[in-house]
Amino acid sequence: MKFNNNEKTNIEIPDIQNYGDIRSISIDKVGIKNIKIPINVLKTNNTVLSTIGIWKATVALPSDKKGTHMSRFVSILEKYKYLNINQRIFSDMALEMIKLLEAETGEICVKFDYFLEKEAPLSKTKSTMNYKVKWIATINNNNIKFKSFINIPITSLCPCSKAISKYGAHNQRSKITISVRPHDNSILNIDHIIKLVEKEASCELWSLLKRSDEKYVTERAYNNPKFVEDLVRDIAVQLNSLQNIQCYTIEAENFESIHNHSAYAKIEK
Repeated sequence: MKFNNNEKTNIEIPDIQNYGDIRSISIDKVGIKNIKIPINVLKTNNTVLSTIGIWKATVALPSDKKGTHMSRFVSILEKYKYLNINQRIFSDMALEMIKLLEAETGEICVKFDYFLEKEAPLSKTKSTMNYKVKWIATINNNNIKFKSFINIPITSLCPCSKAISKYGAHNQRSKITISVRPHDNSILNIDHIIKLVEKEASCELWSLLKRSDEKYVTERAYNNPKFVEDLVRDIAVQLNSLQNIQCYTIEAENFESIHNHSAYAKIEK
């Protein structure tokens, strides 16, 4: 007995997601998360950073719809993985997503490692540093808001410890988290933000240092002590001078070397 291909293709496949729902409860966010798809980040100098994005994409679901179309989220990500993406194109993804999902509200988020090649301060040895970046684009009735988060590791040295000790001072690894919402149509320069923050640290970090460099960073931190309060204030001064930033949040966390807690400070504008 031969199978009739026409009979197979003519079968109507039910679209359960489009069925109605009698519970009359809307859902704020529904979609996919923790899917890894490559991303090509277009930098402000027109170079491209190829890295791996960890994505989350959601839309709001009305109370009369049973479900959303999960595969359409993946389709959007697969389409854009071949493009060089900056924040404008990323926002375009959000707009295309809600149209494809027939939604009024949605959000797309990606986290990725951002790499910079750095030269050690004295030996000029080159090495690669990685930073954590997150982009979020939220859209509501075609109104798009973009926000960028950057995690920057630094060194801080305690001014009080230096002042009261005959020799030495305790220092620690610190993490600065910057969240920035640029003005509309303004492209945020991630490299510039990272360098701005590192300049305000007791000392910045490098992946590879020679002995002469280690001497430099030790003495640099000792001569530039900063409380966690100093870090957020000094960084705020620098961000206030940038014309393309609409609002920002600065968080500093010092992973204390002589306490079992962290020191923390935050500024919002």
